[in-house]
Amino acid sequence: MNTAELLTLQLRVILSLVLRETRATFGTSSFGYAWAVITPTASVAVLVILFSLIGRHAPFGSSLALFFATGILTLQFFTEISGKLMTVFDANRALLTYPIIKDVDTILARTLLISATYFVIMLIFYSCLILVGMAELPVHPEHLVMVFCATAYLGLGYGTVNAVIASLWDTWMQIEKVLTRPLFFISGIFYVPSQLPQTAQTVLQWNPVLHLVEWFRYGFYSNYNSSILNVYYPLIVATILFLFGLAGERLFRRSRF
Repeated sequence: MNTAELLTLQLRVILSLVLRETRATFGTSSFGYAWAVITPTASVAVLVILFSLIGRHAPFGSSLALFFATGILTLQFFTEISGKLMTVFDANRALLTYPIIKDVDTILARTLLISATYFVIMLIFYSCLILVGMAELPVHPEHLVMVFCATAYLGLGYGTVNAVIASLWDTWMQIEKVLTRPLFFISGIFYVPSQLPQTAQTVLQWNPVLHLVEWFRYGFYSNYNSSILNVYYPLIVATILFLFGLAGERLFRRSRF
């Protein structure tokens, strides 16, 4: 086979795995997929209602819902990919005995499925906010596309490392949940990081998820000037993690079987 034929074959394998993941995750009923869309949306709505009842105003802009959504949905998207990839090798152990199916194929297939799901979630949620007058049209829609892809890439990178470690050490699944829990508080979901003291900004800027949240807000707001945002930083971190994860997968492949 030439290069084009090999790429076509691998693409067909990945798409087949995506379909298999879809059936395994959501079942054959359309309600299963609908529930996956409703759950994150409802969590954001509950937070907005709670903060509205206690008189909380948006830290930036006029829409509390939009400000929270750009933070919470971004974090949820990242953690959904990075968390779900931890079990990808065990879930596809039988399939990996076929030479045509590679470990990386299963990782990419699950990442694509989750990314497609969150694309629908974000599209529906932000469209509803715009329709009801709780948000304006995004000022930089091209940046929303880029940061969506960057979030998926960071989740892929960190999730690949998680998959390798979890396949060798089951306890990592519980440890990882504890390690990532502070992201809810250090990713700028409830506040504008640029308004914090310089010392706090210096510490928080090491968190790549914070840059993604800031990037999403830059895509929506016309005057969101972040002193922390570096669009290249999460991409660099994602690349390092992904390469590290691929190296680990290659190195410990025999140990997992």
